[in-house]
Order: sequence, then structure tokens, then C-alpha cells
Amino acid sequence: MSQFFQIHPDNPQPRLIKQAAQILRDGGLAALPTDSSYALACHLDDKAAVERLRRLRGMDDKHLLTLMCRDLSQLGTFARVDNRQYRWIKGATPGPFVFILEATKEVPRRLSHPSRKTIGLRVPEHAIPQCLIEALGEPILSATLQLAGEDEPLNDPDEIRARLEKQLDLVIDGGPVPAEPTSVIDLSGGEPELVRRGRGDPALLGL
Repeated sequence: MSQFFQIHPDNPQPRLIKQAAQILRDGGLAALPTDSSYALACHLDDKAAVERLRRLRGMDDKHLLTLMCRDLSQLGTFARVDNRQYRWIKGATPGPFVFILEATKEVPRRLSHPSRKTIGLRVPEHAIPQCLIEALGEPILSATLQLAGEDEPLNDPDEIRARLEKQLDLVIDGGPVPAEPTSVIDLSGGEPELVRRGRGDPALLGL
């Protein structure tokens, strides 16, 4: 049975953020709002929680998950970023973009792409994931809350609660958010490459 927190999207209540962070720290799987759509989220170092997230999404280990980071400084701990990549990322963050980059050794091996050693990273603009990352002191592992076989992300917290109550430990109601996934930009090959067009405008990266 999942817990259900109503958290203010602009001024998140510190008490609820602290409780939500503890649920993730204890191995919980959560649904939370972002600046693109609702997402599934868990602690990056919890193997069982990561496997639950993949199972719920119908993903195999070749599908990249995304580390939501607080800022570019934290992102740089988990990915190798040269000066050109930094300029591209800086111009589009915080915002609804996932950047595919070469993973550093700080990334648990099971989270990076098994053959390419890459990782997806983003810096969200939404206050709720930002406050959760701050409370945890490390990034949150995430994926768009789009279930296997469905064309659209789940984006209504009441529907999420009704459908996934037994599979999640926490649903955060942060009000309405755009029902679009992030734009995914591959920066691992030198020049930006658009992998998926979503809410983020690729023109910010010259695409």
C-alpha cells in the first residue's frame, strides 16, 4: 500500500520532503512530478528498487535510466564532460532534457549501458525533485512513468495511485505537469544527436 503525499509544486513542505527522501533511502519506489511528466524514482544504489522500477516499466538492462541531478556540478561527478559538452548542457539546464554522456566510475556498473558505458543525466527544473535530491545529498534514479504497452505517460496522481498503489511505496501529488517526456540528446559521440523529441526544444542545442 503506497503512501500519498500532497506536496506544493513551488514551495515543497520540508517535513514531507524529508519523509519522501527517507522512503527512497529505505529502498522505496516513488512516483513524482517533474518539469516534463510524472516519473518513477528510486535510490541509485538500491539494486532491488532499480529492478522493481525496470520491471514496472517493462525495461531490460539495455534501456538507459536517468540520473536526476541537482546541478551541473553534481552531474559532472557521474559523467565525463568536456568544455563543448558543458556549454551545450549549460544552455539547456535546468529543463526537460536528458543528456547521454560517458559514465564515470561513480556510476554503479548496472546503471550504465552495458556495451557503451554511457548514462542518461538531467537537471530538472521542478522544485519537488530538486528538493528531494537536496535532501538525499545525491542524484535520484528515474524513468518516465510510461507503462509497457501504453503510448502516453501516466500524469494524473490520482490515477497513478489507483492503478499502481500496490506496486509503489509513495505517490507524490505535485499537481498538474506537462504530459510529455523529456527530449533525449546524445552527447557521447562528439556532436549533439537528437534521440527523442520531447518537451525540451532541440534548437537550444542547435538541432
